[in-house]
Amino acid sequence: MTERRRWLSYVAPPAAALVLLLSVAVALGIGPVHVPVDRVVAVVLRRAGFGDFGVRLVDDQIVWQLRGPRVVGAAVVGAGLACCGAVLQTLTRNDLADPYLLGISSGAAVGAVTVIVLGVSFAGLAGSAAVTAAGFVGAMAALVAVLVLAVGRRGALSPTRTVLAGVAVAQIGAAYTSLITILRGDSDAARRVLNWTLGSVAGLRWNSTLFLGIVTILALVVFGSMATQLDAFAFGETSARSLGVAVERLRWTLMVGTALLTAALVAYVGAVGFVGLVVPHIVRAITGPGHRLLLPMSALVGAILLLWSDTLARTLVSGEEIPIGVITAVIGTPFFAWLLRRTGDGQAGVAG
Repeated sequence: MTERRRWLSYVAPPAAALVLLLSVAVALGIGPVHVPVDRVVAVVLRRAGFGDFGVRLVDDQIVWQLRGPRVVGAAVVGAGLACCGAVLQTLTRNDLADPYLLGISSGAAVGAVTVIVLGVSFAGLAGSAAVTAAGFVGAMAALVAVLVLAVGRRGALSPTRTVLAGVAVAQIGAAYTSLITILRGDSDAARRVLNWTLGSVAGLRWNSTLFLGIVTILALVVFGSMATQLDAFAFGETSARSLGVAVERLRWTLMVGTALLTAALVAYVGAVGFVGLVVPHIVRAITGPGHRLLLPMSALVGAILLLWSDTLARTLVSGEEIPIGVITAVIGTPFFAWLLRRTGDGQAGVAG
């Protein structure tokens, strides 16, 4: 490890964590009714049981009840998607790999769109709960289909076959959602489908945010425990095996783990693009390819990016909310173009 990388390993994570905390405090106060940061902090401290601090009821309702779940939820979703992208780019050695590599978003869209367009209930649920449940089941069905198609005769999970199977399942799912939306001919349903496919954290409440937070933290702990083994993949499977890495077991564990986390996130907020693709590249360009630093930094930067993307989505146009996927694409594309120009021909890649 170079002196610069060693210095970054100590300084970068605490600095990014501080930026994230400040971003949360500021974002909680931004909206049609502005709440100063000191009153935001007072509301949070009061809710944490540190005293009353003279918090007004209206501030508590705005900061904690209305904005709190979506601001914290956006950070959680951003962290999860960014880490999934970092892991999958390493496993497949594919710079374009992202959390939706295994057709997860298309599978979730099949379930969600079926409920939205046809108006059916699912598992005894209705409304947004039915959309979430159907989205998760659709994502799991897509994962099973991809794994069945990708597994070789000896049970090996080839990266190339996995990517191709993911593309095939994604195309089938996209064709289904387009066909059923067109045949239904309902403009309101079409608008809801478009909003879902572009992503939104507006529907998150504290119970769903807490659930996603627990799932994401557990996944990040698992990913972090395998950081050293992921580093070995930077030099190829042969090198990883020579270093004692159980390649197939690791690939199965991480492929399924990233798919499960992505399915949970997509089921609640829809398909939020670009975060899992761009953030790992940004972090890797700064910190290098080592996963002990790459994974936590990807989580923090992804959280910051999606938090501010959501803040822009709900405040940029008065009285309207822009789909968060539009904001992440607008922010992510210039960064990606800059990275491509910076790395030059043949120099980009997960291996650093």
